[in-house]
Amino acid sequence: MDELIKYAPDLLLSFLKNVQIAAVCAVLSLILGTILVSMRVSPTPVLRAAGTVYVNVVRNTPLTLILAFSALGLSDTLGLSFSQTPSTNGFWLVVLGLSAYTATFVCEALRSGINTVPLGQAEAARALGFTFVQSLRMIILPQAFRVVVAPLGSVMIAMMKNTTVAIAAGYLAESAFTMKDIFDDTGVSIPIFLGLIVAFMAVTLPIGFFTGWLAKRLAVT
Repeated sequence: MDELIKYAPDLLLSFLKNVQIAAVCAVLSLILGTILVSMRVSPTPVLRAAGTVYVNVVRNTPLTLILAFSALGLSDTLGLSFSQTPSTNGFWLVVLGLSAYTATFVCEALRSGINTVPLGQAEAARALGFTFVQSLRMIILPQAFRVVVAPLGSVMIAMMKNTTVAIAAGYLAESAFTMKDIFDDTGVSIPIFLGLIVAFMAVTLPIGFFTGWLAKRLAVT
């Protein structure tokens, strides 16, 4: 317990980095996931094929490989840089890789929600002269989001936990890396490990409870 108290400020600071990554990725993955699902249900065969290939490839690739590609492929090989500061650059490389990965799960969750919307509504929209984009934006997606609130909550919880592999993209400021350093320095693990578990639960449990409550609140009866 003494070790946990001693290293609590360092652990808290690094844990907040995890929360920061998750918050940014949540926004970006929802945007990208919505674009991907629009492609997957598009009447244009090329867009459907591109969306399908992207989702199937990225979703079935280990996250650590995607993050490593962000660091080694995009940054080191192709020269992609977000900042001259290594920690800031590492942060955005993690955000890029994790958002691209999480967006595929958001896409599939939304696609399952779209499948619950009666086909007659899309046909009625076309009969009224709505374009595909207008129909998707004003009729189909609002209903799809309403249905998949709980699954999206599960995706966000998984994404929060996935921030602990940020080291694969060379980002050394998050909690798992800090925890390992403390283990190596002190040889004490259980109190620090349990403290970090409690910290993650303090974030993920409210997300689960809130999305579960919101799903019931928005449920069509």
